Amino acid sequence: MKLLRYGPVGAEKPGLLDADGAIRDLSGVVNDIDGAALSPEGLRRIAAVDAASLPKVAGSPRIGACVARPVNFVCIGLNYADHAAETGAALPKEPIVFLKSLGAYQGPNDDVKIPRGSKKTDWEVELAIVIGSRASYVPEHEAMNHVAGYCVVNDVSEREFQSERGGTWDKGKGCDTFGPTGPWMVTKDEIPDPQNLAMWLDVDGKRMQDGSTKTMIFGVMQLVSYVSHFMTLHPGDIISTGTPPGVGLGQKPTPVFLKVGQTMRLGIAGLGEQQQKLVAS
Repeated sequence: MKLLRYGPVGAEKPGLLDADGAIRDLSGVVNDIDGAALSPEGLRRIAAVDAASLPKVAGSPRIGACVARPVNFVCIGLNYADHAAETGAALPKEPIVFLKSLGAYQGPNDDVKIPRGSKKTDWEVELAIVIGSRASYVPEHEAMNHVAGYCVVNDVSEREFQSERGGTWDKGKGCDTFGPTGPWMVTKDEIPDPQNLAMWLDVDGKRMQDGSTKTMIFGVMQLVSYVSHFMTLHPGDIISTGTPPGVGLGQKPTPVFLKVGQTMRLGIAGLGEQQQKLVAS
C-alpha cells in the first residue's frame, strides 16, 4: 500500500494511492497516517478496505509529509561507502546518529528555505525507514517486525553550519524546511529488498546523485536494531538512512551549493518522487 497525507499545512487528511494513481480518502477508516494507523493492526485494517469503495479525491491537492509528526526524526550520517569516499572520510565503525529538528519536517513538494547567511546549502536523497511498532533494545533478527514501510527524505544540509561552526551536526541539519518527506509511505511488503533500490537527485534538471542502497554500510535491519539501543522508537518515527555520492560538497574540483530560484527533484525506485523550489528564508 501507498499511504499519504493531503491538504493544507496543518489540516492534512489521510489518503491511499490506488492502483491507478488516484488519491482515495481514508478519513472514514483512520484519523491520520500516524502511529495507530502504522501499527500492524492499523495496517491490516486499512488493507482490508476495498480502495475502490473509498471516496476519490478531486483535483491535485498539496501532498503533506506522508506520516504525521513523528516523535523521533532520526538520521544516519556517512552511511554509503561511496559517499564517505567522496568526502574523504573514513568508513564509520558504528552508525553515526543524529536527530533532525521537527521544524525541518515538511511535505515532499513544499518550498525549501535557504537560511539567512547560508552559503553552503546542500542536497541529500535518502531512503527512510518508517517504524510501525515500539522498538527498544531490538535484536537485529527481529528488526523487520518493527518496520511499517519506507519513504523518500531529502536530508537538506547547510555544510558551513554543520561542520565549520563548532559543536554537533544538528545546526546544519535541522533548519526550517530541511526535511521534505514523502510523497507516500510504501508498506514493506511492496519493497522486498530495501538494499537494492536505485535513487537519484537532479538540480535544475542536471543529474547530481545517481546511486543505490546497495552501497549502504549499515543496512535497514542493523539500523533499526542499533538506534533502538539508544532511544525508544515509536510507531510513526522515521530513520533516514544516509545518502549516496553526488552531494554538492563532494563536487570536483569545486563544491557546488544551492541558490534561491533553483529546483531539486529526487526519487527512489518504488517510493515516488519529490520536487522542491529553493526560496529565501
